[in-house]
Amino acid sequence: MAAPAQAATSVDVQILATNDFHGRLADRPTGSNNPEPIEIASVMAGAVKQLRGANPNTIFAAGGDMIGASTFESFIQHDKPTLDVLNEAGLAVSAAGNHEFDAGYADLVNRVMKPYDATSNPEGGATWQYLAANVRKRSDNSYALPDVAASPGTSDGGTWMTTTTGGVDVGFIGAVTEDLPSLVSPAGIADIKVSSIIAETNAAADALKAQGADLVVMLVHEGAATRDISSATDDSAFGRIVKGVDSDVNAIVSGHTHLSYNHTIGGRPVVSAGQYGANLNQLVFTVTDPDDNNTTNNSTVAVKSQTTLALFGPDPDRNADGSVNGPKATPPLYPVDANTKAIVDAAFAKADVLGARVLGKIAGPFNRAKVADGSENRGGESTLGNLVAEVQRWATSTPEAGTAQIAFMNPGGLRADMAGAAGGYPANLTYKQAAVVQPFANTLVNMKLTGAQIKTVLEQQWQRDDKGVVPTRPFLRLGVSEGFFATYDPTKAEGSRVTSMWLNGKAIEPATAYSVTVNSFLASGGDNFRGFSTGTGKRDTGKVDLQAMVDYMASKAATTPLAVNKEQRQVGITWPADAPRFYRIGQDVKLSLSSLAMTSPADARDSVLNIKVGDRTLNPTPVDNTLTTTPFDEAGTSAVSVKLKGKTRTGKQLLTFTGPTTGTTFSLPIDVRKAKGVLDVTTKPGRIVRGETRTKVKIKASALGISKVTGKIKVKVAGQVYKLKLTKGKAVLRLDAFAKTGKKKIVVSYLGNRKIRGTKQVVKIMVRRG
Repeated sequence: MAAPAQAATSVDVQILATNDFHGRLADRPTGSNNPEPIEIASVMAGAVKQLRGANPNTIFAAGGDMIGASTFESFIQHDKPTLDVLNEAGLAVSAAGNHEFDAGYADLVNRVMKPYDATSNPEGGATWQYLAANVRKRSDNSYALPDVAASPGTSDGGTWMTTTTGGVDVGFIGAVTEDLPSLVSPAGIADIKVSSIIAETNAAADALKAQGADLVVMLVHEGAATRDISSATDDSAFGRIVKGVDSDVNAIVSGHTHLSYNHTIGGRPVVSAGQYGANLNQLVFTVTDPDDNNTTNNSTVAVKSQTTLALFGPDPDRNADGSVNGPKATPPLYPVDANTKAIVDAAFAKADVLGARVLGKIAGPFNRAKVADGSENRGGESTLGNLVAEVQRWATSTPEAGTAQIAFMNPGGLRADMAGAAGGYPANLTYKQAAVVQPFANTLVNMKLTGAQIKTVLEQQWQRDDKGVVPTRPFLRLGVSEGFFATYDPTKAEGSRVTSMWLNGKAIEPATAYSVTVNSFLASGGDNFRGFSTGTGKRDTGKVDLQAMVDYMASKAATTPLAVNKEQRQVGITWPADAPRFYRIGQDVKLSLSSLAMTSPADARDSVLNIKVGDRTLNPTPVDNTLTTTPFDEAGTSAVSVKLKGKTRTGKQLLTFTGPTTGTTFSLPIDVRKAKGVLDVTTKPGRIVRGETRTKVKIKASALGISKVTGKIKVKVAGQVYKLKLTKGKAVLRLDAFAKTGKKKIVVSYLGNRKIRGTKQVVKIMVRRG
């Protein structure tokens, strides 16, 4: 008699996943409308613990970049607080992200992944397993990452397997973006090589199944370019991974692009939790007849549910595309874990001490722009925005970082003025004072943009969202690095406002490619600057914006206080509708200027602009520095009306404006031509008699803008030609008596000189008989 069949057993396995956490421990806002601290790590830990309590068959996993590009409190302690909070949350396994290699391969394996030791490894001790199946040692081609003994599973560095409480063997495969060599310092990864994600994953999945894995999950630090499913099924690097990974892989948990999505493709989940601890991916699989002896594998896997769990309530500051920089002033939807909060609080307390370290000295305050009531104006140019842009250009000016020529900074990334210590200037600048300026820990991304693409980006300062709607902030002025200058005409039609761009005095060419650096937020099209997303040859340099400032201060301001660069780098120029094609000496040049003033009360401003044409000085033009009440960069205006003096050279000239206080200097090309000569010819006497009267011809030559007219005069009358030379602009000719009666024409021609255009005048006289 046959033995009775056993009833099938099934276990629901829950995978909770995060990615791109980047050490976001908490937010302790200062001077904001919401002074209450925002717990981030402790809420994520609380959510994981609560969900694990509801299902003990739970594994907390990650898609990489858990450390690196961190906020100040974690960054200043080499991410040790982040290791501690993720250990407390029970993170079991993670793909290695590119930022895990920011300090080099040796740092990852010899500090981060090694056990904590108060003496030998006080800043290490991750108890989760990092995986990178497509990263191998150059020496012997073995997987490069070691087994972390403290993790609740076994690993060969490319795969990790654990057994849940319900007896399900769950295998994980990790992989890092194949762009890793271009995203971190080459010297830091000289001992390892990066191979194909697809090939390595498929081989690793076969190995896991052979070892008896019931469920296989891929953790990959690569992701979709948009939230739309088309970006996960196209021919992009991520699309090829999704299509190329074989059916042994039951789910793909991704990251790298900081976007949240929850797709089902080919019957399996393809997900990402976004960034900075705002969400968790929750995947629940029903595993039937899990293999409990690792010899045969008859188990089946079905997706029971897949959800993106928001850890915080609706976010009023969410970007137009739905993305977030991290949790904002919103209520947590899960409990704050007390143990994690204690770690975070200790990290903040220690950071306050470490943050007191002096980076260097500043000669004056670097401020954000302000409107008339003193509130922040993100539409205004600022000394701080320009400084940060220059710091980021400098930080990525090396060949391995892209040899940056230009950098741009979004004003919303500047969260406080950089004023230094109280008590006057020069003033010390501390770590903390630098950190609160840029609290997002964005990395610096280098790319190639053509001159035409740069113009597109500058046009996008006049904002429209992805639906074509003008947002609440209609204008955002980008900070720009030293050497870059642009002019614009605010009266022109949208898309045609930027009128010229210059780099180190040379006009930017539309078809020429330039090396441009922006932070990672802008690089992905943040703040509606979608033009940056079209850049080519993008590389995440792995440099964090705050660290760039730290390094810059060490290089530039350790002994000599860093001076405030007061120059404007984008200036409004509007020519009148009836502006001539060229100007003559003596004419007035008229135009309107704007955006001549930084707007923080402490900022230096020009009361006048000095003007030259070529090397000839003209009269200065006054500047009205009245602050505006609107968020546009128009403060500092001048209605220019300046006469071209007689000493002005003719030809193609540069009309140059210079601010004596700020040093703002810019030049506009104009065509200067000779002054228009004017003749005044009179004759005496009034009655001229044939054969008796000698006619006196009095000639006066003048020209607008020239006090002393010189040159030659030619007079033709009755077939005779006379030549004269002007003396103080005058000449006199006495004609012989006429032999015949009748009307006579006297043609007087001024032959001009190098400054005055020639002209002529015809005078008619009557010769009588007597």
